[in-house]
Parts: sequence; C-alpha cells; structure tokens
Amino acid sequence: MLAETICSAASAAGLGIAAVTAYRKRFLAAARIAAYSLVPIGLVLTGVVDWVAGIAFRPSVWIGFGLLAVAWLLFMTTRAVERCGVGTRKERKAAARAARSEAIAPAASAPSLGSGLPATQPQARPKTKPKQQSASSGEDFSDIEAILKKHGI
Repeated sequence: MLAETICSAASAAGLGIAAVTAYRKRFLAAARIAAYSLVPIGLVLTGVVDWVAGIAFRPSVWIGFGLLAVAWLLFMTTRAVERCGVGTRKERKAAARAARSEAIAPAASAPSLGSGLPATQPQARPKTKPKQQSASSGEDFSDIEAILKKHGI
C-alpha cells in the first residue's frame, strides 16, 4: 500500500515537471520527462511493485540470491582456471613432456635441446644440398635488390 502511494506521488510530480517544461516550449524534453514519470504508475498497475515488495522482505529469497551468486562465482572461477591451463598433475606432466620434445628451432638442422633419444642411437639429421640453399638465398636477395632499385636506393 505504501509503495503504491509513493509510486503514484512520483508519477504525479513527474507529470507536473513535464507540464512546466512544456510551458517553457521545450516539448521534446517534456515528452521524455512524461514518459519517465509514467513508468512507476505502470509498474504499480501491472503488479510488479507488489511482487518486488514480496521478494524484498523475505529472507528465503535473499538466501536464494546468495546461492545463485555463489554458483555464478564458482562457475566463473573454474572458467578462469581452465583458461590459465592449470589442470591435473598428469596433464601438466604430459604438457611438459610435449614441450621438451618440441623444443626445436624452426630452421635448425639439429634439435636445440636434444631429441630425447638415448645417446647410443644416432640422431637422424636432414640432409640439405648447399647449392639449393645458396640459390634460394640468392633469389631472396634479388627480390630485395629489385625493391631497392625501384625506390632509387
């Protein structure tokens, strides 16, 4: 009952302010103020105010909101931990092993940290032809020279 009275008074005051604003020839602002002032009375007439008042004064409702907040917090925490990559001990060990086995420089002819094979087995190295490397690097320089000549350098 008190909430309905307060909302009705707020709507009446807002409509009064809208009338004064319209009297000052600011019709767009007056229409906006009138729209805002009709919202509280509309909420009263639809029953939303009674529903909110019923929720606000019941402790069980607030306990429910608290539980929802805890659930949301747990969900977001687990998502953050998952994105950081922290997993089980087995997953961390497997990731460390994979990182060690893949520690090879992109253009290196031999692994930078070793292949992970015992020292008794020979390591297989890719055989490259020196003529092909010099030819490809010569082509790269010719492209660069062409660009520099184009710019007058």
